Order: sequence, then structure tokens, then C-alpha cells
Amino acid sequence: MVPAAGSGSVTGSCPSLAMAPAVCGTLLGLALYAGSLCAASSAAFLYHDYCVIGAGPSGLQVAYFLQQAGRDYVVFERSHAPGSFFALYPRHRKLISINKQYTGKSNSEFNLRHDWNSLLSHDPRLLFRRYSRDFFPNADVMVHYLEDFASLLKLQVQYNTAIVHVTLEKDEQAWNGHYFLLTDQDRQNYKCSSLLVATGTWVPNVVNFPGSEYVEGYETVSINPEDFAGQTVLILGRGNSAFETAENILGVTNFIHMVSRSRVRLSWATHYVGDLRAINNGLLDTYQLKSLDGLLEGDLEDLAIVKDKKGKLHITLRFYLENRNTSAGIDSITLPQDELDNFATRAPYDRVIRCLGWKFDFSIYNRSLRMMPGKGNKKKYPQIKPSYESRGTRGLFILGTASHSVDFRKSAGGFIHGFRYTTRAVHRLLENRHHGVPWPSIVYPITQLTNSIIKRVNEASGLYQMFSVLADIILLRENATAFEYLEEYPVGILAELETQTGRKAPNGLFVIIMEYGRNFSGADKDVFYYNRAVGEAQHAWQSNFLHPVIYYYKHLPTEREMRLRPPDWPLPRPDAVHHIVEDFLTDWTAPNAHILPLRRFLENCLSTDLRNFFAESCFLFAFTHQKLPPFCGQGYVRMQGLMGSEGLRHHAVEAGLLEDYTPNDFSGDKDPDSPEGSQDQLLRDHVIPVRPLQHLVNAKDEL
Repeated sequence: MVPAAGSGSVTGSCPSLAMAPAVCGTLLGLALYAGSLCAASSAAFLYHDYCVIGAGPSGLQVAYFLQQAGRDYVVFERSHAPGSFFALYPRHRKLISINKQYTGKSNSEFNLRHDWNSLLSHDPRLLFRRYSRDFFPNADVMVHYLEDFASLLKLQVQYNTAIVHVTLEKDEQAWNGHYFLLTDQDRQNYKCSSLLVATGTWVPNVVNFPGSEYVEGYETVSINPEDFAGQTVLILGRGNSAFETAENILGVTNFIHMVSRSRVRLSWATHYVGDLRAINNGLLDTYQLKSLDGLLEGDLEDLAIVKDKKGKLHITLRFYLENRNTSAGIDSITLPQDELDNFATRAPYDRVIRCLGWKFDFSIYNRSLRMMPGKGNKKKYPQIKPSYESRGTRGLFILGTASHSVDFRKSAGGFIHGFRYTTRAVHRLLENRHHGVPWPSIVYPITQLTNSIIKRVNEASGLYQMFSVLADIILLRENATAFEYLEEYPVGILAELETQTGRKAPNGLFVIIMEYGRNFSGADKDVFYYNRAVGEAQHAWQSNFLHPVIYYYKHLPTEREMRLRPPDWPLPRPDAVHHIVEDFLTDWTAPNAHILPLRRFLENCLSTDLRNFFAESCFLFAFTHQKLPPFCGQGYVRMQGLMGSEGLRHHAVEAGLLEDYTPNDFSGDKDPDSPEGSQDQLLRDHVIPVRPLQHLVNAKDEL
């Protein structure tokens, strides 16, 4: 009997037992083939929640945080080991990031302020000072350090994997509405929900002009000084790589000239560590002391180089070569000295070296990611938001040196001692966005407000290194009875704080940030002028050197207020602002110069009394005031304190902190059960809260 048409199964089996065997076999084969295609398609992409491109310092740093949080991630590294950039650069092998062995402090957080090479981890073995004692370490040590960081912490790094193409796949179910598809040199495909780019800037900047084929690049030029003996050298560029190259050959050349578009920028004047450091500026001495070497300013794109029959290189200007055949010989080409016989670069050169730094590699990113270079002097970096997320693609974050556009020539975000903190901030943003883990915070009673701020400005390394970029945020609780403390949040996204952190700010907030003086930094500034620093609290707003600044807002600033903030201000105009006066020792613990003005500022903002009191004062307040100071309300009234002693009471009396109620004729023979004896005993054994005792015994430890 043949079943009625249409009664066959909708599964992958044959629709009818009576169907011809050949037809059934054909359908079964098609089904199996389709299934195998689906399996192959799913297996073609290896999936991870987080993909990190690059195992340099920032790539390893974010890998550490992802691993600590137990996230699914992988790091792709094109080389056979981490930190491949440092295997070649700097060419002359001396880092300019300081490695200070001793600070006089045992506080590890404070010591990171002067350790510019260590990455953040829980393992004390991975402090850079355990690898080198040199103040300016050798780059080979950095390579060894990064290898140990990856291996000891067992980070998930996939070596010998060069990502050659990145594109998007739209999917509404994905975290960000799309997946990132990556392809490596072996055509292996990977899929991830969030992409973290930590490749740095490694593509050499090249300027093309007539004769640029005669120019040697910093990345390939000889580092043996003897190869330059008796030669005349022209260096294109004026950054640390240019001066590093000049320093290496300064003692063997006839003379060195250096040409760049802009004037030299000294790091001690700009307070930007990426500008010229003193360790490499020997050529400035020989230039200013007229020992043949010199610096010139000019647009490199206007230059041209002509080679004569002897192999000498002559500098001319591009417009002299227009409509001329440069191969016709130097005799037929007009040189500037033909019209101006004292033209500065009229002497021929033996070698011309290009030292123009590096830029980000945009070549591997598909147009769908909309990865665009910045503008002006930031064009070597990709465009990103203050949250370090790409402006073109949600879920794509730029880490490390390539993220420096956020604080270029302002702070240390392009260097290890800066981006180790911005990388941690990005991880915290991701934890809140994708895993519902709010930004870490601690809640304190309002009585600890002054102490908490003083502690952080004296110890915190993230605030210190990423000045004007990362800030501590204090969120006030209702009626200002307590506060919530968040550390090292990017100030550029302050308006988005509630969304980005999972914390609420309905009752106002304080923002603690470190700043230099408004008009103290610049290439043309004299930073050594007389009376360059202030020392009195009433002049704190005129402080020039790095110092803490506290902004108070009654309400969280809006996006519009952030956009319209005054030029060069990290934040919008606050309801109140307080500068803690600069300190020669960067030690903001002076009771009168630092702590007292801060406490009074906080009291004015909160309309409350933040002083600490002895139990006797709290007892009197309870009978004479309708509202107790927070310290009394949160301590004395709750029976929190420390039993006093005669010695402690005597010390408090001598210090003027308590009145002496002991009768002059007290001989010690009164009956303790009598009213007089009971009163004396009460005065001697009164409760003294813990905090005044600590402050009284050791004010510096309290802070």
C-alpha cells in the first residue's frame, strides 16, 4: 500500500519506505553533506569572548586582568616571544624609563610612582627592580621581564600568530551587536565578542621627497659608532630616537645637523615624558656651545636630496627641482647656496638618517570597522573615545601606546607607567558592561573623608602618573553620612559614570585629580625661574608643580558641560574647587599647610563638622547642640572608643586637648564610693575614641 502524498516525515529520514532506494540514498547523502558543511562552518572559527592582538606590555597587562577575572580570552602575538618591539628598539638599547631602586618608603603603591617599567600584578617577583639595578635599564632586560611575566602568570598567549585581517559579522545576539572575525597568516579564523588592540605604534614614519631613497631609516641604520668616523651626518627628526642616534655618534663625526618641522621640546619644560629627555641631549650642548653641531627648523616635505659623483649628499629645496631631471647631474641643478652663499646646509653630507618615530598599522582592519586615524599631530593614532573605545566600532578598544591620543603630550598614557593604569580602567569598564561587575569601591563613614583623600594623594601611583586623566571619585551618600570611594576613573567620561561603573551619584561628588599649574608647562617656558614654587596654603591655587586638586559637584556633570569645559581644563567648572599646595617632597601630610585647609574645604562643601573629638567634648555637645558632629554621632554615641588611662589623659591635658579637672588638693585618699571619688574616677576613666588616639600618638601614621 502506498501512503498518500505529503504524508512523509519532515526529519532527515527518508519520506517513504516505499520510495525507490536510489532516491532515498540520494536524499540521505545530501542531508549528510549539508550537516558536514554546517559542522565545518562552525569549526572554521575558534571562538573567544576576548581577543587581544599583541603581546607587548599592554597586551600582557590586560591578559593578566582578564585571567584574574576568569574570563575567556586569547592573546595573539606574531613573534615567538612577547615584547618583540623591545627586541629591536630602542636601537641603542638604553631605555629612558626610570627604574628607581630606593625611595625611602616601603609602601609598594608609592614606589610604583618611581618605577616606570613594572606591570601590575599580585606577584612581588615581577617588579622590574628585581631584574635590573640600572636607573635607565637595557632593553634586553625588558624582553626578559615580559617573557617571565607571561610565563610565571601562565597567560594565554598564542605565539607565531600574525593577525592579517579583521572584519565584522553582524549579529543581534552578540554583546555589541556584532562579532569580530580575525584571520591569521595561516588562514585560521577566529571569532570574538570584544577586540582589544595592543599592537602599539610600530610602522616607521616616512616622508617622501625627491632624493628620499638616499635616506637611511632608524630601524636599519648601523649602531656601531666606528661606521660614522670622520663623517658628516644629517638627522631628520627631533624626538628621542633622533637624539639617541646623535648621542651614539657624537664623538666620532665631523659634525651632526638635525632638521625638523618644530623646535625642540624639552621634557623638563613640557612635563611630558615623551619629549626630549636629558639623557640624550648632548647635542644641545655642542650646538649652544658652538662645537660644530646644530639644529635647524624646516618642513621636511620641502626638502630634496641630490647625490654628486663622489657620493656626497647635497640638500636643496623641492621647488628648485620642479620640471628638472635630477639624474642629469648636480651641476645642472640649482642649489640654495647658488643664490644665498651662506645657506645653512650648504656643506654636503655623507649620510642622512630618518628618525621620525612610528605610527599605528591600519592596514589589517576592514572598512567595516571604521578605524580612522586622528587629526593633526594625532594622525599616527586611531581615533578613540576617552573610554579608549574606538569611535567607529563598539566593543573595539585600543590599549597601550596606540591609545595615547587621549592624553598626547599631556600625560603618560603612551608609556608603561601610564597605560598599565588605563588598561586596568578599560578592564573595569568591560567587567561592568559585559559581566555586571560594578567598578570596585569602598564605603566609609563621612568621618574618614579627609583621611581617605590624604592617604590617596600621598600614595596612589595611578593618579600621580596619569595626572589630569585618571581621577578618584567620591560619591556622597544621602545626608553626607557616608561616601563611596572609586579609584582611578577616566575623567573624560565623568558624565557617563553611572552607566560605566554601575554606581549611583544622586547626592553630589568629589573628584580628586593631580595637576600641574595652568601656565607652567610648554616648550617655550622657563621652568627654573626664581620663585617658581609657592609654599603657603593661601596661595595654593598658584601652585605650579604637580599637586592634588579637589573638585566638588552638587550634581554629576552632563555631556554638554563636559564638551563646553574651559580650554585645557580636565573637568567642567565645579561648584567648588580646592588646590592642596604643592610640596617640594610631594608629601602632602603637613597638618597646617595641607590637612587643615582640605578639611575646612570639605566642611564648607558638606555643611558639617569633620573634626575628631574626645569623648568629653562629645558629651558636652550632646547636651548643648541639637545636631552632633558626625564623629560624635558615629563613634561616641555608639559606645565606640578606647578606654582611657591616667597617662593618656595627662598627655591630652599637656597637649591642650583636654581641660584639667583634677582638684589641686587631690591626695588620692578619697573614698572611691563617695560622690567626689566617683566624679574623679569618671574623669580619669572616660572613653576616648580610637581615631583621636591615633592622631594624637602619631599623626603621620594616621594619614
